[in-house]
Amino acid sequence: MFNQLPLALRGLTPGLVDRTFRGVAYVSVWVVIWGTVASLMDWMLLTGEVYETASAGQAVTFIAYGAATVVLATRFSGRFLEGSDSETAD
Repeated sequence: MFNQLPLALRGLTPGLVDRTFRGVAYVSVWVVIWGTVASLMDWMLLTGEVYETASAGQAVTFIAYGAATVVLATRFSGRFLEGSDSETAD
């Protein structure tokens, strides 16, 4: 009873569900990394009085860290999002 797939996922192959879950989890982890790192840098810049709250500098900080996170996530995606078929074939 507990191992049944939700109605929206029924009829999908298990490999597709695994691949979708891995993709969602991968993006979620990178969003948390981006938010954490950007917030820490923002806190340092705010306490150092480099810029004020709700200023353009704050927006630039989050946008820049967002862009860097997208680049890193794209570069590392091949390692984590490979299909489970390639892992079991070895």
